[in-house]
Amino acid sequence: MPTAVIDNIEIRQGGRDGSPPPPPEGGDSDGSSGPGGDALAVSRRAYFTGLTLALGGILMFFMALTSAYIVRKGLGENWQAIALPRLLWLNTVVLLASSATIEIARRKLARAATGAFRSWWWVTTALGVAFLAGQLVAWRQMVESGIYLAGSPASSFFYVLTASHGVHLVGGIVFLFYVAFRAWSRSSISQGTAAELAAVYWHFMDGLWVFLLLLVSLGQ
Repeated sequence: MPTAVIDNIEIRQGGRDGSPPPPPEGGDSDGSSGPGGDALAVSRRAYFTGLTLALGGILMFFMALTSAYIVRKGLGENWQAIALPRLLWLNTVVLLASSATIEIARRKLARAATGAFRSWWWVTTALGVAFLAGQLVAWRQMVESGIYLAGSPASSFFYVLTASHGVHLVGGIVFLFYVAFRAWSRSSISQGTAAELAAVYWHFMDGLWVFLLLLVSLGQ
């Protein structure tokens, strides 16, 4: 058999020295991340990017309301200061406490303490519901005091701002239930990532409420 033919056969079988052929270019060379590791990382980034965009939209909405509030108050026509119920400050304490409990729950989950995580997570949910209930009681107190939605520009802005925040907080409570009851074995992200997303949203809602309360209380 000619030498050239023999050489061609040896090259096709892995090289003249018998070593295996090199792997094809463009393959998955990141063995440390494990199967699907890159996909999970992309999915995690996508979820956090989506949350960031959503929070940006919410922030723009409330900044528009804030600008309208400041401009309308600056006009001075028919603007009458309203007496805010003291219950609003207690509600604020409840909401800030829920921000602390959700952070504790998230850290418990990161340490695989699922029992403690669930306990603190439900405490957070209960505090969120208590805040909304307190807001409804505060509204009722204002109505009993003769402060209505259409009573004055100041009262109208108060109801619109607090109601808008309450609606967004309801979305946060739905998110909390989702994290608690989702079948994570069939999800594209882990429960830990979802808990992080929920915590970021919840902290944002807490900070937003503090801002709104200061706005309506100091802007009288």
